[in-house]
Amino acid sequence: MTMLAVQDVNLFYGAAQALRSVSLSATIGKVTCLLGRNGVGKTSLLRAIVGLQPIASGSIALDGQDVSKLPPFERAWRGVALVPQGREIFPLLTVKENLETGFAPVGRDQRKIPDEVFELFPVLASMLKRRGGDLSGGQQQQLAIGRALTMRPKLLVLDEPTEGIQPSVIKDIGRAIVFLRQRGDMAILLVEQYLEFAHELADDFAVMDRGEVVMSGTRETFDADAVRRHMTV
Repeated sequence: MTMLAVQDVNLFYGAAQALRSVSLSATIGKVTCLLGRNGVGKTSLLRAIVGLQPIASGSIALDGQDVSKLPPFERAWRGVALVPQGREIFPLLTVKENLETGFAPVGRDQRKIPDEVFELFPVLASMLKRRGGDLSGGQQQQLAIGRALTMRPKLLVLDEPTEGIQPSVIKDIGRAIVFLRQRGDMAILLVEQYLEFAHELADDFAVMDRGEVVMSGTRETFDADAVRRHMTV
């Protein structure tokens, strides 16, 4: 089932066009990976999907419903959760309080941190009273993912979760993504520059260059050499 459908989206910052007729989809139970160099439009597309940047034309649908004009909080209510680049946890809040900020879009009966957060990232359970700003970069990334899972997402959007992270934590994040895919109740959109990580996890992929999708396909049609050429500066 298609959870996210982006169709012919154009986006501008003033006179500069950041996205050019971009189309992309993400399916429940699968990982869709978006690849590309810095500055090609990946983050602009994510901002459009979660509602942080208005689009000039085209459409963005979630679970068959057009959300193109909805503000970010209404998209969150409908199941969109973003793990932003740079993590953006609250440094002065405790780990527990950071996780509880994910309660905002869910009903009162769901305002409990899911057990799976601590099953996937056990280190968080031992640090509930520590401030988010005192955690290492890898621990903060796990916290950011845990916060997103607290929102009970239908669409989980991860913006370069391996950036600046030690290899052991990258493996933990990879295992978590595999677990969430196999659970089969959400679509996962993964933005990456780490090609091997993306190749290992992606069911479907798209490559962006200069604001356009220039390649797309499935794990079976993934041509690592062709993708690498588009990602080389």
